Amino acid sequence: MAELVLRATMAKNRQCVSMRLILLLSCIDKPGLVSRLSSFIYEHGGNIHSLDEYVDIADDRFFIRVEWGVEAERVSLSDLSKKFAPLAREINAEWVLRDKGKKLRAAIFVSRYDHCLREILWRYEAGELAIEIPLIISNHNDLSYIADQHSIPFHVFAMTHETKPKQEKKELELLSSHNIDVIILARYMQVLSAEFVGHYCRQIINIHHSFLPAFIGGNPYKQAHERGVKIIGATSHYVTTDLDEGPIIEQDIARISHRETRQDLIRKGRYVERLVLARAIEAHCNHRVLVSGSKTIVFN
Repeated sequence: MAELVLRATMAKNRQCVSMRLILLLSCIDKPGLVSRLSSFIYEHGGNIHSLDEYVDIADDRFFIRVEWGVEAERVSLSDLSKKFAPLAREINAEWVLRDKGKKLRAAIFVSRYDHCLREILWRYEAGELAIEIPLIISNHNDLSYIADQHSIPFHVFAMTHETKPKQEKKELELLSSHNIDVIILARYMQVLSAEFVGHYCRQIINIHHSFLPAFIGGNPYKQAHERGVKIIGATSHYVTTDLDEGPIIEQDIARISHRETRQDLIRKGRYVERLVLARAIEAHCNHRVLVSGSKTIVFN
């Protein structure tokens, strides 16, 4: 009899599927916030796996990322969001609740440079990025062979000043039909319109080939070489309607010397670009980034 009970218990435990949830939240700082949030999770059957918080003393603002597990049979993400909403309103919080197990659907935008695209696809196929890539979009056909190698549909929307509004509308329709969550600009050499950006607020990640705010706009390596800088870098940021001024997610640098040519800067810079963009994608898709005005809080 005891053996039968043990087997039944084990079978029941196997059927209990644990759902991993992530809460990102910010609000005005006040005493007891961590306690209240932790109590809510406990009261709804959750078990906290990690908790990271930060208080911006200058702005008196509180930020937190909490990851916890809960039995999927006990509550759904939708129900839990509805139950959490009154508490969020009470503390006047900006928040989002995510299912960690659900991968974001990403569209990659490219032009003619392949280094960032190759890095993303390598990490994607190695299982390092929590994304699905249903399509790649470009304004040129040059990199279609790479998409073919990875069996990812490649769509070309040629751009001119006159055709841009119409082409962007087609792109948005395509993105909507594929339920795209995030857009990755992997050296996409087009400036997106304000209307386009408005459809994906804080969901468009760009890589800029300089250490912003230095050398905004085109030809940053040329500018850096002419200025004789000793450090070059790359910056990944969210796209806004202000060119290259969106909240920064990730940055890195490489040292250079007076002996190096502009081509040397480009070669070194492309290596940094690849790593910086990959790290930014990983942070965004694992829900580790909170935007606060023109800045970001990126939890480890």
